[in-house]
Amino acid sequence: MRFLLRAISMIALALAVIAGVIDAIKSVAASEVVISPLGAVWFGLSPDSLNLAQAVIQRNVHPYLWDPIMQWILLQPAWAVFLVLSLFFYLIAWRRPKPAGRFAAR
Repeated sequence: MRFLLRAISMIALALAVIAGVIDAIKSVAASEVVISPLGAVWFGLSPDSLNLAQAVIQRNVHPYLWDPIMQWILLQPAWAVFLVLSLFFYLIAWRRPKPAGRFAAR
């Protein structure tokens, strides 16, 4: 289980780096800071899956989860959302190392 959580964390970290690099390249090309929100990136890649996610959340989970919470998340920078997801899954999978040594059990 820990391996799967760490793998998800690494994938989210890779996506955060990719999104950050794309924003940096766009910023250099435009000569101004360009930050792509997660919703715009998701809509650009697959608008049908974004609409499906909205329908599933509003019908099966709770309609208020989509309007204030998911819309706020979709307005955040894509690199930041993936970075927070990466940290979240890494912390879930993290286990305190066992102390080494003769007197470590005290």
